[in-house]
Amino acid sequence: MKLSTRSRYGLRLMLTLGASEKKEPVFLREIARAEEISEKYLSQIIIPLKAKGLVTTFRGAHGGYLLGRPASEIRLREIIEPLEGDLCLVECVANSTLCDRSTECVTREIWKGMDAVLAEYLDSVTLEDLVQKYNLKRRNKGAVEYSI
Repeated sequence: MKLSTRSRYGLRLMLTLGASEKKEPVFLREIARAEEISEKYLSQIIIPLKAKGLVTTFRGAHGGYLLGRPASEIRLREIIEPLEGDLCLVECVANSTLCDRSTECVTREIWKGMDAVLAEYLDSVTLEDLVQKYNLKRRNKGAVEYSI
């Protein structure tokens, strides 16, 4: 499985909002510039995130975007699924009627297990976890590492 740029950029967009020190709405063009992503592309990516309540929009001169919920309450799966669609590795896992062999298929059990592990992992990581790692990397940028 390979995640699309929609998911990768969507996660970066959400990370930027979560790490925003201003705690006030951020313009999409600021995010686009900081992340070196097309503003037009980000404007398409933000639509499903807003529909899921992950992002809140404010209009006007002081408008922009904020997280719809605290970063600690947003799981990575909630960000990636609306951008990618169903995360099933093989279609028959989500819909057994697609294959006549699904009831006796041994490999389908493997795909189901892999899907479960992926979903569990994405549910275990919050946006806040990423924000903390990001802030730590930012603080340590340029720091000399002396450990052996």
